[in-house]
Amino acid sequence: MTNLADRPNSVRGDRRREQLVAAGIALLRDDGWQGVTTRAVAQRAGTNPGLIHYHFGGLAGLHTAIFRQATELILGPLVTELTQAADERAALATVRRLLPQATGDDQTTRLAAELIAGATRDPALGVVLRDELRQARGLIAGRLREAHAAWPRDRLDGVATLVVAAIDGLMLHHMIDGDLPVGAALSAVENLLAKTPS
Repeated sequence: MTNLADRPNSVRGDRRREQLVAAGIALLRDDGWQGVTTRAVAQRAGTNPGLIHYHFGGLAGLHTAIFRQATELILGPLVTELTQAADERAALATVRRLLPQATGDDQTTRLAAELIAGATRDPALGVVLRDELRQARGLIAGRLREAHAAWPRDRLDGVATLVVAAIDGLMLHHMIDGDLPVGAALSAVENLLAKTPS
């Protein structure tokens, strides 16, 4: 049997994989994980169900690809903007601006809830989420290293962990309570920054 990693990539094959993942994300948003079946994804993508086995090794592999892409759709823009922020205050302004967008859209909120549910029910998806969060923390720690070259590694890692956990927590709480005083929370962090030596 041919190993999936050994199959040569082609533009057409890449496009088909992207179609299948996009169809899976749409189904996940609409129907939850129970709606992301081989038949439903293939039908939504307008293709043969056998291609799911060919491209992903089966439904479990497709679920992993869907999970990874959906996590990137939710976390990617925020992490990218945070790592491009000029300083901590600019990063807080980014969070202040992007958090309502990330949690204000019902489809994004449903998708985020399904990712959390999937990660807690399926250990393989939990590993994907763990790896995506580790990558986000690594990118933020790298940006902090540029801004604070004298900080020891454990401080960089600790602050990056707090940043990602705080954003994750604020997103979750804001999804549940749209009246969450996010602005006040971020202002409190700004006040702490003003009192903290570099």
